[in-house]
Amino acid sequence: MADGDNVSTFSADGGQDTVGLPRIVMVTEGDDTSASSASSTSSSEDNWGDLIKSSEIPPEYWHIQKLVKYMKAGNQTATMVALSCLKDHDLTVEVNQRAIQEIGGLELLVNLLETRDLCCIVGGLAVLKDITPNMEIRKKVTDLGAIPLLVGLLSDPARDVQILAAETIANLGKIRKSRKFCRKFGGLPKLIDLLDIKEKCLIAPREELTQDELQFLDIARAGAKALWSMSSSQRNREAMRKYGMIPLIARMLKTIHLDVAIPAVGLLQMCANETSFQLAIQTEKMVEDLIRHLANEDKDLKTYCSLAIFKCANDPITRDMIREAGALEFLVEAAQDSTNRPNKPLLAAVTGALWKCANSDASVRKLDTLGAVPILVRLLDDENDGVLTNVAGALAECAKYPPNRNKIRSSGGIPMLIHHLNNTYKPLLENVPLVLMECAKEQNCMYEIDNLDGVRLVWSLLKNDSKKVQTNAALALSPCVQNAADSGEMVRSFVGALELTVDLLDSDDHNVLSAVCAAIATIAKDNENLAVISDHGVVGKLSKLVSTTDDHLRANLGVAIAYCCDWAQNRQEFGKRGAITPLVNYMTSRDSNVHRATALALYHLSFYSVNCVTMHAAGVVQFLLETIGSKDPILQEASAGCLCNIRKLALATEKVKLKQ
Repeated sequence: MADGDNVSTFSADGGQDTVGLPRIVMVTEGDDTSASSASSTSSSEDNWGDLIKSSEIPPEYWHIQKLVKYMKAGNQTATMVALSCLKDHDLTVEVNQRAIQEIGGLELLVNLLETRDLCCIVGGLAVLKDITPNMEIRKKVTDLGAIPLLVGLLSDPARDVQILAAETIANLGKIRKSRKFCRKFGGLPKLIDLLDIKEKCLIAPREELTQDELQFLDIARAGAKALWSMSSSQRNREAMRKYGMIPLIARMLKTIHLDVAIPAVGLLQMCANETSFQLAIQTEKMVEDLIRHLANEDKDLKTYCSLAIFKCANDPITRDMIREAGALEFLVEAAQDSTNRPNKPLLAAVTGALWKCANSDASVRKLDTLGAVPILVRLLDDENDGVLTNVAGALAECAKYPPNRNKIRSSGGIPMLIHHLNNTYKPLLENVPLVLMECAKEQNCMYEIDNLDGVRLVWSLLKNDSKKVQTNAALALSPCVQNAADSGEMVRSFVGALELTVDLLDSDDHNVLSAVCAAIATIAKDNENLAVISDHGVVGKLSKLVSTTDDHLRANLGVAIAYCCDWAQNRQEFGKRGAITPLVNYMTSRDSNVHRATALALYHLSFYSVNCVTMHAAGVVQFLLETIGSKDPILQEASAGCLCNIRKLALATEKVKLKQ
């Protein structure tokens, strides 16, 4: 812009939109096509009115508006001076941000990005960088067309322009429209290019770097920060992978500089939702660098490292790498540190990482040597639902190792777990029954669960509208009923419990059905309870399920049918409802659990002669002759028993024919 020219303003769509005050943003992992993640908290008029009523408008407000007016009406020099003066104010204060917005300063600042004067561009970017953390200003600046201009400035030869443009994009990228525009206008490959710096800049102390190398380091930091913001979109994450970001981010993780490590790890943990990035974390050997940063005292960095581990540890290979790199020690130490209790994001990330890492025998044994169980139990009194959910998940995994069940009990965990059954947070209600399911296998733990009325509370979760909660509650019922001192009487004492259980057989969710069948198989071992559920129509409901092709459901359904045969005319009823032939077809499955359950069901059904005829006609003998040689004693015995009953019927029929 030549000296003496006026700086014109730019208005999107020919006018100034009416906008509200900042909104609270919940960043999701959804795609750009999803609904906006922002939810309005109040109107701009109400908030601004409260501000005026609560205190007088500070003089800075009017001073800032005068500076913006000078920028509008003045020449190049006046604009530069006004920008410099503007930077002297604290632009992170909402009143000052509002002063710029109210007088049309946002349009002017966006327009400055199109000028050819470097000083004006730098000054405009510096102001935009400071005010765009404000949610409403982000929206307005995006609507004014700032993203394409900022993307263009990423290629500017001036490094300070690149840094400021990337940092401004990082702020704007916290809204969906900006992320979409950045991808649409080619911003992602340009941001990825900013990460491409020499490894020396990353691993050498700042005092050993030249001025140019320091600038390159700042460019990479700003680029990582912007990409981190952009990675909230699944489409953007996929585009980043295609543009070759993975090797560059792997190199950046080697940095010793905290301000670079935080956005680099933050970006990685956002992308770790994608399978391709999870694989890259293995192949690019990022785990060791993640664990090194996990040992850092910085809370934010520790949080992002823990989140990355949480998302990657589902993969067994990565989980082993994480354990071997020494992550469990750092995670347990962070969970034990009382100074971390107020920091709920960190505590949730750490306990979540422990939960996922515990999903293997080797990790559970390692956690056992580190004394993790009592530490986790102490966290059960936390007030944060996210932390509680992760703690319960970790304890459920640890409790699969029998010695840990008594550790949970002796640490006072069972009363707290049962207390949380009254919670309404569904993810927590999914995990707590799983801990009690494992603990119920230990006699002392089961005694305490029973005394604290835990079984009734678990049973009541079957009424929850979450399928996952229903499934896990039903799974927990089986060991609770099986190991209770007087299980038959206990179950009958719960009014409506058996009817509720049978009614769940009408569910359309296979996991719920499978878990309920397992519970029914245990309940049916008591004759009085079997009589009650038979009156509630359990035979008809089980018979309707035999056509399923889900092997997991087949296995539990077979056992449920087996134990429900032992009352009155139930086995005859199964035969009349056509359950025999589909059951025989189960023997074609490759799942040994299905074979065992099916053989058990057929054995119990074969005590009714008509059922034997149906089985024989369906070709069951060939299958039973194969399974009778199994190394599984239950399968072997059930197959032999069924063949024996079929053979007895055949012999009896021959005798009748001979007499005739």
